[in-house]
This record gives sequence, structure tokens and C-alpha cells, in this order.
Amino acid sequence: MPIDAAKAVAAEPRSAEIGWTRKDVQLYHLGLGAGAPATDPDELRYTLESRLHVLPSFATVAGAGMAALGGLSAPGIDVDLAAVLHGGQSVTLHRPIPVEGRAVTTSRVAAVYDKGKAAVLVLRSDTADDDGPLWTSDARIFVRGEGGWGGDRGPSDRLYPPAREPECTVERAVREDQALLYRLSGDWNPLHADPEFARAAGFERPILHGLCSYGMTLKAVVDTVLGGDVTRVRSYRTRFTGVVYPGETLRVRMWTGDGRVQVTVTAVERDDAPVLADTLVEHS
Repeated sequence: MPIDAAKAVAAEPRSAEIGWTRKDVQLYHLGLGAGAPATDPDELRYTLESRLHVLPSFATVAGAGMAALGGLSAPGIDVDLAAVLHGGQSVTLHRPIPVEGRAVTTSRVAAVYDKGKAAVLVLRSDTADDDGPLWTSDARIFVRGEGGWGGDRGPSDRLYPPAREPECTVERAVREDQALLYRLSGDWNPLHADPEFARAAGFERPILHGLCSYGMTLKAVVDTVLGGDVTRVRSYRTRFTGVVYPGETLRVRMWTGDGRVQVTVTAVERDDAPVLADTLVEHS
């Protein structure tokens, strides 16, 4: 069996030093569409070094980005990368992310679940600096064709939209060049830039990174519901349900209450095709 769940979970964690500067933070924010309008005081918090704060989803690219996916080469894991899908992502903040920093990220396979026709790997990274823990990040990786060994199916984390109108709905345009800019934060997959590669993968043209949609959505929640205060975010999770093409518009619906914002994200031009589901921001 290509996946030995017990061996993968028991494997020794791997640690690596990472670092980032305010330039990395600014580039990440610009890759999410920040800075429009360029002189808007609310946008300058994402783009101007003298006012800079760090959107918590930056944790997914800090250092070199996607460090947790190194778990795909962990002992017990031998899979065809063509069968791999990034199914979901979560980040838990232990304290605000500094504008510049150095830290150590420790990654491991936290769980392997048997979904029948697929396996799900939970790749966890814990990041800490000299002052203590900063964040914990989980990437949920679907591996098609690797389930069916009778293992634990794992917990259900489905969230269904409340039976009422959302308190807030906003739309966020995806620029035509946004995937090209976002990939400079560390995800160089040609699927997001090369038309021929995208067609060979079954897409009509290059698609936006799922983690870009992830970051755009958190920015919309922070700006709309949390008064622009990134330090209020405690955790953020989502499940990726569909693609986004550069040039499209994201519709972000938000239901608020009890320190939680439940979110759905759809693509406006494709009749509200689902993009992100089971999405939750917990805040102070």
C-alpha cells in the first residue's frame, strides 16, 4: 500500500528555520489584491511599511511557503503527485505575526484518514520563534485512489450556512495578473501561469491559487467585520471546493455571532459556483 498510515504518523517531525521581512509581507498582501485604492488608509495597513500589520493567513507562505507539504515525502508516504489535491487549510494563531521575524517550523503528518476512494493526509506545522509559539497550520491533502484500507474516516467538520440572510456580503475582483503576482510568494506551480500546462491539467486556462482565495477571504472578513484589526483573528479554516480564474469576482457571504464568522465564497460570473466552503473565522 503506497500509504502506511501508522508509519507516517509515527515518523519523526522535521524542523527547518524560516525567515521573512516586511517586503515579503507587503508582496503577499499585494498578491491578495491589497492596495486598491492605493491611497486608502485602510489599504495602507497592508502596503506601507510605517503602518504595516500582518494578515494571519501569511502563515501559509512565511519562509518559503507550504512547508507542511514536505510531509508528502515523509516515511510511509509514497504517492503520485498527479493524484494530490489541496483539500483544506487551517491556521491557529498563538499571537500576532510580527512584521519581520525568524522562526523554526516543525512539520509532521498529524493524521491519515480513509475516505474510501481517497486518503486524506493532515500535514501539520508548528511555528515558534525565540518568544514562543506563533502559529499552527494544518494542510488537508486529498490523495485520490489511495483509500479503502479500512482506516479511520476522520471527524466531520462540515459547516452549513445558517438559515438566514448573511449579515455581510462583499464582492472582491480578482485581477487578471493576480496569480502571476501571488506565485512570487512561493508557489511556483505552472498551473497558475502556463496556459499549455493548465490545459493539459484539464483547465481552460491558468487558475488562481486556492491559498490566494483563502487569503483574500480572510482580508474581506478582517476589513468588513473585524474593523481592520488583524490581531483579533484567533483561527481560520476552510475547505477548497472549486477553482477561480483570474479576472473573475469572488462573492463573500458572512454570518456573524458569538466570536465566529461563518463564510461561503462563490464565483459570481459562473452562477455562484462554490469556491470555499466550511469556512470559519474565530475571533476575539
